Amino acid sequence: MNRDLLRDLYAALCAALLVLTAVLVGTAIQHRDGSLRVGWPPLLASWDPHVGPGTPAAVLVAAAVVAYGPSLAARLPWRPLLLTVWGAGMAWTWSLALVDGWYRGVAEQLTTRNEYLRAVGRFHDIPAALRDFTRHILIDSPDNWGAHVAGHPPGATLTFVLLDRIGLGGGGWAGTWCITVGTTAAVAVLVAVRTLADESLARRAAPFLVLAPAAVWVGTSADGYFAAVAAWAVALLALAVRGVRPGLNGFCSGLLFGLTVYLSYGLTLMVVVAGAVVWAGSSRRRPLLFALAGFVVVPAVFTALGFEWWEGYRILVTRYYQGAGGVRPYGYWVWANLACTVLIVGPATVAGVRRAVPRRHPASPNRGDRRLGLLVTAALLALLVADLSGMSKAETERIWLPFAVWLLPACAFLTGARGWLVGQAVLALLVNHLLLTGW
Repeated sequence: MNRDLLRDLYAALCAALLVLTAVLVGTAIQHRDGSLRVGWPPLLASWDPHVGPGTPAAVLVAAAVVAYGPSLAARLPWRPLLLTVWGAGMAWTWSLALVDGWYRGVAEQLTTRNEYLRAVGRFHDIPAALRDFTRHILIDSPDNWGAHVAGHPPGATLTFVLLDRIGLGGGGWAGTWCITVGTTAAVAVLVAVRTLADESLARRAAPFLVLAPAAVWVGTSADGYFAAVAAWAVALLALAVRGVRPGLNGFCSGLLFGLTVYLSYGLTLMVVVAGAVVWAGSSRRRPLLFALAGFVVVPAVFTALGFEWWEGYRILVTRYYQGAGGVRPYGYWVWANLACTVLIVGPATVAGVRRAVPRRHPASPNRGDRRLGLLVTAALLALLVADLSGMSKAETERIWLPFAVWLLPACAFLTGARGWLVGQAVLALLVNHLLLTGW
């Protein structure tokens, strides 16, 4: 066994020990005083071994990706590869979601007390609802919003309001939207990696983007949709700074970044990933001017309609500590959140990140390797800042999906892809079949 592979296995083992420690320590704390506010620490889940309609399909998709994924990724033409990744990713995500059945796994996920669909009926007059939005964030305010509505800018809820307006109302359509859009994040990541780094790296990463354990939470949480919007913002920025239709792609990237920060306050940290793209891409200023022009559009619209982002965030901080955020202990979650991250990215990504951060090994002088390493490092840095902020205590298995998708391409640095893919698939299947997750 070569030294690099041995170090990869050590990294994966250390990550597994981190998860085990988080489970044992978290269970003890939860049994002692209930302060973690989760059923199966560190995940918001409960122990519930089960199989369901999606089980055979999930096993079949996993086996097919392990057996044929690396070879297909190497030889398919680029555009068919992107469509194949999206299709396979949807098959994997839908299969895992349907392990819990249609209603429990998809249709009911976004209709519970704290979810977005509960607020759709209060947006009959959208401008009026936006003007009054901040007045209902605090727990002690009249008609306070549910936790997820209050915890995000109104762009998140407004997405489901607009779906309802066009006849796609209810939990089934909302879940279908999140899975369909959310699974495109893998395509966006591949586009960015190919543009900034190297096509061969993107191709090697492709099967890992399909078979990511993160699919457990992409189906079905709104954060999967947020991850895709942020991922396409980054991908279009990468195209712009590399000179591919810099005006159009730069402007569209800015639009999506503007939407991103009105979907989730915490996704302002995607600026770290955007900075890495600009640094790795070029020194041209023209695409950045177009991106800035696009970025101001969404804030301008929301501000004109009466919602003030900074005021919303200021009040949210108070609301956060009024609820579970004020009870959950920072001393546990500041490291247990990282255990959640291990569970969404899998052991292969942990090993890949070990190789990617930093890319200084003399055997890898390739510029593409360094650029991919920079992108992965930026995503890891954004995630760590979110962790240290204390505003993401628990539930990071869904909240950090927009950062986690940018760690997955680090798997391109691994050798023995099929073995690592097996580890990824087994982890996702175990989590989905042994636990009933919150999403």
